[in-house]
Amino acid sequence: MLIRYGYDITITCAQDTPLICMMAARDERRDDVRQQVGVVTEPKVATSVYRDLFGNACRRLVAPAGQFRFSEDTTLEASDLPDPVEPWAREVPVADLPDEVVVYLLGSRYCETDRLSQMAWDMFGNVAPGWGRVQAICDYVHGHIKFDYMAARATRTAYEAWAEGTGVCRDFAHLGVTLCRCLNIPTRYVNGYLGDIGVPVTGPGDFAAWMECYLDGAWRTFDPRNNRPRIGRIMVAYGRDAADVPLIHSFGPHQLQSFTIWTDRVG
Repeated sequence: MLIRYGYDITITCAQDTPLICMMAARDERRDDVRQQVGVVTEPKVATSVYRDLFGNACRRLVAPAGQFRFSEDTTLEASDLPDPVEPWAREVPVADLPDEVVVYLLGSRYCETDRLSQMAWDMFGNVAPGWGRVQAICDYVHGHIKFDYMAARATRTAYEAWAEGTGVCRDFAHLGVTLCRCLNIPTRYVNGYLGDIGVPVTGPGDFAAWMECYLDGAWRTFDPRNNRPRIGRIMVAYGRDAADVPLIHSFGPHQLQSFTIWTDRVG
């Protein structure tokens, strides 16, 4: 199938403001692109792209003082199958993990493993290791946090999401990531596009956050927010938590004026 995705964002800045934007699909999807309108800015400014420590595409630009609009529109080919469910996938002992995976066991800015470790072991330590244990964590997070877009807070941590019992998709992901890491399951935070393909329309488009766990030698997709296999995920970036993958990193204040995201099946 074909999915058309993109964004159209307008901000205002009091002065020329450097930005780093992470809103393009990762390089692994490059061969799937069928049509693309690259980044368009109004007014027109120069942009450049580099890859960060995780291989994410990061676009640099300087937004001029005043109103600034930027957009991108891409169509790519994607599977029409939902996320795989692989209950046979086993946990990998810490001593056998590849070096590059170990970092996803550690606490990070929004994932305080030290504050949730005992609770994680008390609740899930006796659950059979592997896919089923991760799913049990997702079931718990999905039921514990109440989704409330109006309660979004950019500084909320996994512990705070657990204590407050409310949040948005990034909070579901942070809590799931943290509980898995507490149990020695390498887990990374992911953001990207996820349209309402095969499910009822839930409202205006937005970016989504989920997680990937390293089981049986590969990264497996889990989604504590939706807690069901979904169709058409388009990964933009992954890292230790949301601090590694902000959609817009602004080196100075800016005000968001408009924000439109689309992810639609078109063929």
